[in-house]
Parts: sequence; C-alpha cells; structure tokens
Amino acid sequence: MKWIILALGIIFHLQTNAQPNCNLYKMENNQLCYEACILATHVRSAQGSRASQMQFDKAIELCPGLDYAYFEKAVPYLKRGDFIAWKKLIDKAVELNPNGHLGYRGWCRYQFLRDYRGAIKDFEKLDSLRDYDIGYSINGDYQLNIAKGLCYKALGEKSKAIKIIEEQLAKKDYAPMSYDYLHLGVLKMEMGDLEGGIKSLNKSIELHDYLAEPYYYLGLIYKEKKLEKEYKSNMEKAKAYYLKGYKRFDPYTQPMDKIFLAEIERELK
Repeated sequence: MKWIILALGIIFHLQTNAQPNCNLYKMENNQLCYEACILATHVRSAQGSRASQMQFDKAIELCPGLDYAYFEKAVPYLKRGDFIAWKKLIDKAVELNPNGHLGYRGWCRYQFLRDYRGAIKDFEKLDSLRDYDIGYSINGDYQLNIAKGLCYKALGEKSKAIKIIEEQLAKKDYAPMSYDYLHLGVLKMEMGDLEGGIKSLNKSIELHDYLAEPYYYLGLIYKEKKLEKEYKSNMEKAKAYYLKGYKRFDPYTQPMDKIFLAEIERELK
C-alpha cells in the first residue's frame, strides 16, 4: 500500500509540470491562449533547438500567462549550464504558477546551483501553499522535505537536518526513498552517533541493497570503533559493489554522499 501511495505522489508531482489541458482555454473562449497552448505542447523540434525555442517564444507572445511555455523554454538552459537564462525564465513560471513550479525550482537550486538557502525558501513557500505533500524531485529520487534536510546539512546545520529527515521518515504512509537512510546514517556518523549511523546504514542496505556507499560508510564507523574485521569486510564489499556499477550516479551533478573508487582503495591500503 505504501508503494502505491508513493507512486501516486510522484505521479501527481510530475504532473504539476506536465502538459496543460489546452481545451480548458477553449472552454473559456480564450482563443489566443488556446493557440499558444497548442504551440507549446506540440513542439516537434529537438529540445533546445532554435526552432523549438522560437515556438515557445510565439506561444508566450500569444499568451503571456502560459507558465508551461516559460518552464519548457527554461529547461535547455539548465542542462547547458546557462543558469542565468534558466533562472530568468523559471522565475517567471513560478510567478505565474507557484504551486506548479516552486518544487522544481527549489530542487534545481539544490542540485545544480548549490543555492541551499534559496532551495529551502522555495520548499517552505510551497509547503505554505499546500495542505498535502509538497512532492518529489523532478528525477523522482527524493521527497522534497528530505532535500530540505540535505540543504541544512550543506549549510552545516546537521542536527536540524537529522530532525527534518527523521520527521519525514516517521510520517504515516511515507515509503522511504532509495537514499533517505543512507543520508541519515552519514549524518549520524558525522555527528558522532555511531550506533545510530550503523542502524540507519543497515536499514538502507535492507531496503535497497544496490549501493556501495552504505558499506563504505559502515566501514568508516567500524574503523572509528576499532573493529578491524568489520571495517575491512565492509570496505571490501563496497569495492565489489562499486566495480559492479552499484554506486550513486547522476548524469548532471555529483550527488551528496557519493563515494569514489580511490577513496575505497585508500582505506583498503
């Protein structure tokens, strides 16, 4: 049941950035916005191409309030690393439809810009607009309250980060995502709660045993506890998993708490 609720929650969140129903404009006798909506939702050129961007420009010219056109026009700039152009466009989309785009902008501020304070502001503003779950990251990997906790970790407020993550994990019907307990375990380790770190990292392995990272951080904890056998076995498992490709990966950025083979091999030496 929890996984059904999770899936529905992710679908709902992704739909906030989904194509609008152009027929709604037709029903309102708003012909210009109807034509603009058709233009924006029927782009056949490659994303980011001159032709596609010109089509979004035409849609915006016909219907300046069409937030979807601003959102779609913004995406290629983000992927290219032109964050100034992306921010100008996504800010307009948020202005027109904050409930639909604040979560996306906040996530991108966290993932791409490392603008942790800005991301927190977006997540909290979105939370003030909704009386239901604030949703998930655009890639479906994170519930946005967990992302908010990671923002506080990046800002050095680790106790607050732990509190936010634990509160989300304790919510009724919340199904933990793939990296929730990994991050919680690392946070507890960094705060000196070694037993809490072991418990959370083992929970991560129990739920999603396809990552080298939990074994690596378990190894570090056992090293701190001077348990040589457990330290070495976890580091060896981390290396084996890593070599199989079982590791954190993102095509655009380096995820938080990701490890590298060199780090594992350094420990094994």
